[in-house]
Amino acid sequence: MLGLINLVIWLLIIGILYWLALYVIRAIPIPEPPARFIIIAVTVVAVLFIIQLLLQMIGVSTGMDIPRVTPQ
Repeated sequence: MLGLINLVIWLLIIGILYWLALYVIRAIPIPEPPARFIIIAVTVVAVLFIIQLLLQMIGVSTGMDIPRVTPQ
């Protein structure tokens, strides 16, 4: 149960940071092709981080050095 609560907290943090990053990118007047590439890069990083958290939740070691989702 503690692992699920930690996962929800991590997802909220990732979601808020993702929203903030997109807000800042769209607020800065960047021409269209580079802005789209930056948005795609931010989205890919967020999705990879979420996949890493989910893999960690089911017990797969990813080798990344972030706080664990599940209790040890």
